[in-house]
This record gives sequence, C-alpha cells and structure tokens, in this order.
Amino acid sequence: MDVGGLAISLFFSVGTCAGGGWWCIRRLSEARFLLNTPTSKIRSAAQGYVELYGVLHAHDEGEVRAPLSGTSCLWWRFKVEEYSEQGKRRSWRVLESGTSEAWLRLRDATGECLINPRGAEVRPVVRETWYGNERRPMGNPNGPSLGLFGMLLGGSGHYRYTEERLHVDQPLYAIGNFRTLGGAEAFDLTQAQGEVIREWKSDFAGLLQRFDVNGDGQLDTSEWERMRQSARAEAQRRHAARGEAPVHHQLSRPGESYPFILSNSGEDELARRFYWQAAGGAIVCLIGALATAWLVSNVLIPGLAAG
Repeated sequence: MDVGGLAISLFFSVGTCAGGGWWCIRRLSEARFLLNTPTSKIRSAAQGYVELYGVLHAHDEGEVRAPLSGTSCLWWRFKVEEYSEQGKRRSWRVLESGTSEAWLRLRDATGECLINPRGAEVRPVVRETWYGNERRPMGNPNGPSLGLFGMLLGGSGHYRYTEERLHVDQPLYAIGNFRTLGGAEAFDLTQAQGEVIREWKSDFAGLLQRFDVNGDGQLDTSEWERMRQSARAEAQRRHAARGEAPVHHQLSRPGESYPFILSNSGEDELARRFYWQAAGGAIVCLIGALATAWLVSNVLIPGLAAG
C-alpha cells in the first residue's frame, strides 16, 4: 500500500466533501436570508439588518472611471490575465486585479442611502471581457468580446481584460446593516446629564474653577446642585444641536456573519442562483464522500488487513 499516495488522495477527497458541503450550506443560508428579510423603505427602515431596493444615482464627490476601459461609472472591479502555454498545459494567469471602494448613492421613493461597498458581494449586470497585447489597455476601442467565444470569433492577444461596473440609473438590490446618523434621536436626559458630569469630572481642576464659589477646594451641597443644573442644561443644548443636524442613512457590511450583497438583480433571481449553486455544492460534497468511502473500503482497509 502506497501510504503517501493514499494520504494525499484521502486529503483531497475529504477536502472536496467538506468544501462542497460548506458551499451548499452557505448558499442555502444566504438564500434564506434574502427571502425572509422584507424590503424596507429608506425613510422608515429600522436600524440594523435590512433589505433595500432602489435606483443608483451619481455621487457628489465627482466622476469615477473604470481603470481598464476608462468608462464613466459608479463602481468597478477589474482583472488582467496573461495567457501562458507550457507544453500541453494552457491557462490564464491573473496578473492584476482591483475593486473600487467608492461609495454608492441609492434612492427610492422615500429618500436616499449611502452604501459603503467594502466587504460586499457585488453582482453587477455589466461585465465586459476583451483581449489585447498590452498589460494595461488604453481604453476599450474595439468593444467587449464574448469571453472565449470572442477569441474564437476574431479576438486575439496575450492578455485578457475583464471589467465589471455599476452605472447611474441602474436598479440595485442591497441587503446589509442600516443605520441613521444625525437628526433627532431617542433622548435620555438623565443619562446625558451623567455623561456631561463625568466629562467635567475628568478635569477636576476646571470643575472647581467653575463651580467652587467659596474657594475651599471642594463642592458643597449648593455648589454641587448648581453644577448638576448646569450639566443638565449642557446636555439639553447638545441634544438640540444634534437634532438640527441633517439625517444621513448608510448601509454597510454587517458585524455578524450575515450576507452583504449588492446586485442589479432582484432577490428572487438571486435566490434561484444561490439554490442552483447550493445544489452544485451538494453534488461536489457527494462526489467527495463517495471517493472517500471507496478509498477507505478498497484501499485503506485491505492494506491494513494485508499488513
């Protein structure tokens, strides 16, 4: 019995089984999150994990251009690959890749929300692939080709360029962690007063200078009460100032292991894709399990018995 070869075979078969099972469970879980989370309106969305649907609008921070094609867009992701041929082995090797971190502006009928795409699974509908003889193309003068079919139909070159983009006025489905900044918030005056007092106590010399009227180095009952009333007024003033601030809604990556997805497709289409991917993972898991069982029953056990 070739112990080394058997160990490697078992490692790959068990890994295939575990990887396929993990992928199946992950995609099923994500599909469940998508279908069980109701769509919210931006203005009335609860704080926390929500699902939004709206239209992308241009951001105030200026124009974003995709690095390969130079196309004006809101978000991009690119990949540059080099064709390599070693004997009979032919493959595309990734040389360079990158993802935009520009924030997105999503609007629905009730308001708008800024989206931080960092950490999101972004699934844009625009995906272009073309070929060339330079590592970094100067734009995309010939237009996109259809992947390998494009090469067979006339595309050629040692480099393959892939670029995905989000554009203005495209629909966007978004699910992630929602929070509202600014505006009037729930206010606990007693708690806010205590926070102001603790802040003032951190500078005790300054506190005495303001409220120690008789200069004895400590606050008596009347001086302490005067300080409390001043802290109460300061807490109210700070709350009023926050209430005057404009309201901003933001969507970002959830702190827990919930899916964070941005897609031009709706939740039903996404869920169908995830179910198909889960089925693929289940098949891979089954193949790995069958291969492991065959190796154990036909190689490992007979080998141990013969030894």
